[in-house]
Amino acid sequence: MTAIRWSLSGAGKSTVLALVERFYDATDGAVRVGGLDVRDVDRALLRAGIGYVEQGAPVLAGTLRDNLLPTVPDASDETLLRVLADVRLVDLVDRDPRGLSTPVGDDGILLSGGERQRLAIARALLRAPHLLLLDEPTASLDARNERALRTAIDVAAGGRTVVVVAHRLSTVAQADQIVVLDRGAVVAELLADSPLYREFAQHQPLI
Repeated sequence: MTAIRWSLSGAGKSTVLALVERFYDATDGAVRVGGLDVRDVDRALLRAGIGYVEQGAPVLAGTLRDNLLPTVPDASDETLLRVLADVRLVDLVDRDPRGLSTPVGDDGILLSGGERQRLAIARALLRAPHLLLLDEPTASLDARNERALRTAIDVAAGGRTVVVVAHRLSTVAQADQIVVLDRGAVVAELLADSPLYREFAQHQPLI
């Protein structure tokens, strides 16, 4: 199941992700992953099972391979190509004879915004996390790149839980669940088969 969080600016969305990763601990209530209170799990062990992609995810100067190997240094080229295919980036390899040695430029300047975000997701997927956290992955993307990224998110959701922070409903329209936050509180919880979800979707543009 994919859990999705959508809300207004300053509502506490990124704070929720920080609590999940134990950058700090909840002072009231509990954050549970796999039924366990995260405060009862060793931080290193907890984070080993989490993949996190921040808004405007950084891209290293170098090649496609250089940007993937930091998470799993001994990964084979076959494995790297598989995760690139999962996020629909294998065309970057195919269109340049250097393949995985294709340069991406300083801060990924040779890539589009959508390609940079998908490369960051591929880097996270390489670790095979049980939980993938995406913080505003489509915030600065145009409609075409957002569609490509949504496809990558759908693929990433196979066999794991994905939590996406997003303003645009179009980013999370295929979610099983949408939690709406406002001023640090949950103001609505929408399930894909509920009338409220359908009503909410009708009033938001789906790109």
